[in-house]
Amino acid sequence: MSTKDLPGREDVAYPRHLLARTLRPLGAAMVRRHWRVRVHGVEHVPHRGPVLLAGNHIGLLDGPLLVALAPRMVHAWVKSEMFEGRTGVVMRAAGQISVERTGVDPGAVRTAVRVLCEDGVVAVYPEGSRGAGEVSHTRLGLAYLAMVTGAHVVPVAHLGTRLPGGSVASVPPRGSRFDIVFGPGVDGEQRAWPRRRTDVQVVAEQLRQRLAAHVVEAQQLTGRTLPGPPPDEAVDAPGREGPEVGPALQEEWR
Repeated sequence: MSTKDLPGREDVAYPRHLLARTLRPLGAAMVRRHWRVRVHGVEHVPHRGPVLLAGNHIGLLDGPLLVALAPRMVHAWVKSEMFEGRTGVVMRAAGQISVERTGVDPGAVRTAVRVLCEDGVVAVYPEGSRGAGEVSHTRLGLAYLAMVTGAHVVPVAHLGTRLPGGSVASVPPRGSRFDIVFGPGVDGEQRAWPRRRTDVQVVAEQLRQRLAAHVVEAQQLTGRTLPGPPPDEAVDAPGREGPEVGPALQEEWR
């Protein structure tokens, strides 16, 4: 596919990651000292080539755990609100990608495309906000990136990172058990421009169904269950606007 079919990325810097690569082993060690973490299915993450990690989203720790414990360096889409103040300094130093959730964010898309076109790994939480984690709805960014780059899409299930009844910002106590489960992936189908929204919608629903099925399989594998919806789910949901797919769809297509 010619470069004219890809969103412009020549003026987009590759996320800084030297510090993140250096500190990842330390971060992983600290996580394992504080909590009991089991990582399953790492063989499903290709050793090289562009990869999209698609995770369900139940708790505050999902992203940091994935970045620290995935078998490859990960650049995750992280909501722009997390890039303020000192937290933002840490996020940028860790090579993460700020994404504005209230609409299409061209800068976040171009940065992710650059990472994938240079055989990197990008993590996306397509539900768009923390919730019950059963993946009954997703936004379209994951599907769009897969269609633009043809990256391999690996589903990831997070279990245990929020306790039943816990708020969206809650963190389980020291010694709690977390499970991160990577599942068999699917190759993204790279498609030339124009990539119509209806086509993206079809792929998004296919990927949503795969991730939702993987979450069920992960629960069967680990004996864990999802925590249910947080009592303050709406706190993290205002930015989840725009087109979505899935049986729990509440927003209408615009």
